[in-house]
Amino acid sequence: MFEKIATFLKTLNLQPDDEGGDAFSQDDPRLAAAALMYHVIGADGVYTEAEMDRLGEVLSETYSLDEETLSKLVAAARAADSEAVDLYQFTSVLMRSLSAEERVGFIELLWEIVYSDGENHELEDNLVWRVSELLGVDGRDRVLLRQAVQARATGEGDAQA
Repeated sequence: MFEKIATFLKTLNLQPDDEGGDAFSQDDPRLAAAALMYHVIGADGVYTEAEMDRLGEVLSETYSLDEETLSKLVAAARAADSEAVDLYQFTSVLMRSLSAEERVGFIELLWEIVYSDGENHELEDNLVWRVSELLGVDGRDRVLLRQAVQARATGEGDAQA
């Protein structure tokens, strides 16, 4: 039964980009990262233009994507997020593909997306905490990253935290 469901989900992931080499599989770290970022954006129930713009910037800078590939990745991330049952399917991919230092950097990117609209909603905060735990990022590191990103978002050099 499980194998039939897994096979069906794999065929869904192949359908959007059958003709190109830009298909994103479930094991693609770019898709896992983008889906988690997209999930964080929607945690408060509002997808702001600032958050979506920052998502595009982060993905294109991190993965050197052109506009077409970026659009495909965001669409695949949106679909993967809507089909996801939990965060583990994404965090497990990142655990396999990122070093400990890169996982800490990923949490910083999540905070940048959270603060891109100028506020940190409690549901976004809770979601970053859960992702951090699943990625094995220390709670102290998570808080320090949040404070650093918050300080940058509220004004360069402002050491408020």
